[in-house]
Formats: sequence, structure tokens, C-alpha cells
Amino acid sequence: MRFNVFQVSRRGGRETNEDRMGYCFTREAGLFALADGMGGHPEGEVAAQIALQTLAALFQQDARPVIADPQRFLQDSIVIAHQQLLRYAADRGLSDTPRTTVVACILQGNQAWWAHCGDSRLYLVRAAKLIARTRDHSYSELQEALGRVARGGEGFNRNVLFTCLGSPGKPMVDCQGPLVMEPADRILLCSDGLWGSVEDDEIVQHLAVQAISEAVPELTEQALRRGGARSDNVTVLAVEWEGEGEPEGDSTQNLGNSGFASTIQGALDADLVAAMDDEEIERAVREINEVIRGRSAARPR
Repeated sequence: MRFNVFQVSRRGGRETNEDRMGYCFTREAGLFALADGMGGHPEGEVAAQIALQTLAALFQQDARPVIADPQRFLQDSIVIAHQQLLRYAADRGLSDTPRTTVVACILQGNQAWWAHCGDSRLYLVRAAKLIARTRDHSYSELQEALGRVARGGEGFNRNVLFTCLGSPGKPMVDCQGPLVMEPADRILLCSDGLWGSVEDDEIVQHLAVQAISEAVPELTEQALRRGGARSDNVTVLAVEWEGEGEPEGDSTQNLGNSGFASTIQGALDADLVAAMDDEEIERAVREINEVIRGRSAARPR
């Protein structure tokens, strides 16, 4: 599997950046994921990090070297990440649960599968055309899909979500795929800090005419400028599909003897370390591993 990847996360006019992103891969499969911790609830950055660590740990467990059923993997893994957040809150006696959105994509063979919960988005661009885009789990997108308009000319609040990870009810997870990839296809994952300020056609245009290493920084800066002093955090991860075959290039040279590499596991940045002490971090990882062992033991042999 051959791909190029470029990612960036910038803090806007917020006290902390609660967005997280990353990817992990074997020689034949890759997982790309992004999470946006939700404001108004405690420890959004922890929620986003735990969600990505859970997905990465499960991918490492199941990608041997490919995922047997990518769509089911995405569905199950996102629900397990949700359960991890509930357990995290219960163990610490929190009055409210940390919450996050998530969007994730698996590239394997010459196909792509993706899933999301909340309003972090995936765009797939081919030959200057938008081939696919996730639909937000928001009240505004629901009304638009139903063909309804707001009364009195007032718009619906796009920030109101009806599902996310960490909420009391079981999360809604939308899965799509497989979609056959073509060389030079671009996939972009982003938080609402990007699409809230930059229109879809602008995102497509940048991805169509620029290398992802140029398009991603430019789109990010554009979103921050338009958002001004109150800009949301902006996080973007873009992947250019180059085709099947032996991996090559900087993004795929660090597989090592295990045949697996990740930018997610152990990638605890300063914001997260400030929110979790060593004991809490070790406990979160231990809980993830317990879920993996339980999941493996439950499988039919």
C-alpha cells in the first residue's frame, strides 16, 4: 500500500486544543482517524485521545496484516471507544462524561471504508470532484436532509449534535464503503474548525490543484483567518492514495520488525499530559488492553 499523508492541528481562539488526529498502518492496510473533544463537557482532549488510542490499539490487534471486515471493525471499534469513555468517567466519579466526535477511514487493498460519529468530516476528492462527504450528526444537517427550513429565516445551530462518543445513549455510527480507490485520490479528515469557515467547494478546489502538503496548511490558515479571534481549533489530516504495492516514501519507512507503525499510540502531547498524570495514563492504556483481550476471547474459534 502506497500513500502520502500530511496533517496539522492549530489552536484557534480557545484556551486549549481538544482536537486529536493520527494514523497507523501495516504494509497492506492503514487507519486514519481524527477526534474533536467537545466543549461544555469535562476533559475533551482526554476524550479525543482515548478514542484514538482505542482505535489504534484495536487496529494493531486485528490488522494481521489486513482487517478481515473493515466496516464491522470501524463500527465495533468506535462503540468500544465510547465504552472506554463511560468507564473513564465512572472510575473517576465524574458528574459528566468526557465527550468527543470521531471520524476514521481504513485504506486496504485498493478500497476505502470510513465511519463517523458527530460532526468531524471526511471528504474524498477525485479529479477535482467531490466523490463523497460524511453527513454531520447535527440538527442542522438533519433538517437540511429532510428539506426543512428554519422559521423566520433563522438558521439552525450547527453545533447541536444528536450523537457523539461519551453521551449517555449508544452512539450512532455511520459507516460507508467499500469504495474503489484510484491513484491520486485524496481523502481529507477534518474537525468543524475547518469546514465551519471554509466551504466544501473551496476544500475541493485546494485538494484538486495543490499537493496535500500545500493544500492542508493553506486551508488551515484560511479557516483561522476567517474565524478571527474566536476561531475554533482547526485540525486536518489528508491522505493521497498512490496505489497498491510495496510501501515507499517517508510515511511508510518506519514499520520495523513488527510490521506496524503508528503516530497515535504513545503520542501524548503537552495538553494531554497536563490533564492526566502518569497513573491515569497507564490506567487508560491498561483498560484499553483489557477490552482488547476480552474482545479476542469472545471471538469464535
